[in-house]
Amino acid sequence: MNKYHNEPITLDGIRFQSKREAYRWQELRLLQRAGEIKNLQRQVPFVICPPCKTRSGKSQTARKYVADFVYIDKTGRLVVEDAKGVKTDVYKLKKALMLYFHGIEIQEV
Repeated sequence: MNKYHNEPITLDGIRFQSKREAYRWQELRLLQRAGEIKNLQRQVPFVICPPCKTRSGKSQTARKYVADFVYIDKTGRLVVEDAKGVKTDVYKLKKALMLYFHGIEIQEV
C-alpha cells in the first residue's frame, strides 16, 4: 500500500494503481462493447510543458500528464478520465494545464 492508501491490483493481466481504476476499466470496456464509447485507451501521455532550456543552457525535459483513460464518447467528443482518490496539488496543477494547453477538462471518477 502506498501513501495514498490505494491498493494496486492486477485484473485481466493488467496492473492498475488502484481498485477504483481497475473497476472503472471494466466499466469502460463494457461500454465499448455496447457501442457507447470507442477507441478506449489506458495510460495516455499528454505533454503539458514541452522540453526547454534554462538561461544557462541546462536542458529541461518535457513534463507530462498521464491520463488513466481516454476514449471517444457517442457524440464524438474526446473524454479524458482520471480515477482519482486524492487530489494532490501537483494533480490540480496538471489538471489546470491540461485545460489551458489542450482545452481538455479531465473528468474525475
